[in-house]
Amino acid sequence: MSQDSSLEPFASLTEAALRERFEHESYIADDRLVTTVYLALKLGRPLLVEGPPGSGKTELGKTLASGFSTDLIRLQCYEGLTAENALYEWNYTKQLLAVQANEGTVATDADGDGPTADEPRSVFDEAFLLERPLLRALRTAGDRPPVLLIDEIDRADEAFEAFLLEVLSDFQVSIPELGTVAAEHPPIVVLTSNRTRALSDALKRRCLFAHLEAPSFETEYEIVTRKVPDLDAVVAAEVCAIVERLREEAFLKRPGVAETLDWARAVAELRADESDEPLTPAEIERTLGCLLKEVEDVNRVDDDLLERLHEAAAGANARLEG
Repeated sequence: MSQDSSLEPFASLTEAALRERFEHESYIADDRLVTTVYLALKLGRPLLVEGPPGSGKTELGKTLASGFSTDLIRLQCYEGLTAENALYEWNYTKQLLAVQANEGTVATDADGDGPTADEPRSVFDEAFLLERPLLRALRTAGDRPPVLLIDEIDRADEAFEAFLLEVLSDFQVSIPELGTVAAEHPPIVVLTSNRTRALSDALKRRCLFAHLEAPSFETEYEIVTRKVPDLDAVVAAEVCAIVERLREEAFLKRPGVAETLDWARAVAELRADESDEPLTPAEIERTLGCLLKEVEDVNRVDDDLLERLHEAAAGANARLEG
């Protein structure tokens, strides 16, 4: 697959070319998602992707970075995240040592201009700056902007969300000691949210929006066969049918695509000698730890539910043929 030499201003990018990149990276995206991502790239707008855990939101950011052969800069959000944690910090140890040793003094130049020889250089300059993800994304040099993945923005508090507004609207940020830092080539920004809290209208206005749901049986089957090619196709269909049936239960945490892939890889690993044999209830029960991550959910899987899961698996191939 041919790659553009530059991502800006995406003049030669088409929807078909973007879809080809998704296909090349084995990321299954429907027409609505492809169009939304395409418009975000062409218009230079951040993309806000919401949906349940495991629906492919984070993977979308990784796919864009891989598909466009650019850097992925990831900011994992959490409660209590501050602007300093995300933007920059000063190397206090290095600053202290410089002050104590009076290192970095700058002599006057030939014309007598500039600091005197005994005037130390400021410890608030580039030599003492530690870049964090946001600043690194804004200052990335070259024609190929990075993908800035701001993951689980809903876990950060409203103060941090407000801080992001300048970054998302103008792709710049103000540092008191250095001034305003603006991106030469704005990064591709993907924000993800699990909807644990509502996001502000101000943040949403700055973004294009996409919502991802758990995939259909057919889509998930295609994902599994691409990502886990060692798994027999018949067993892959059974895996997807069982996960689909599990998502109908009132679990605390329903399995997402990530859990499906974990389970598919586990099944492929355990079934080296009987790769094409149907899944049994005993196998399903032994490997539940790949799918369910809450003890209450695991305890809900009794003999009756295991039998229903086995029945769902038995009808998987008929669904594919239909």
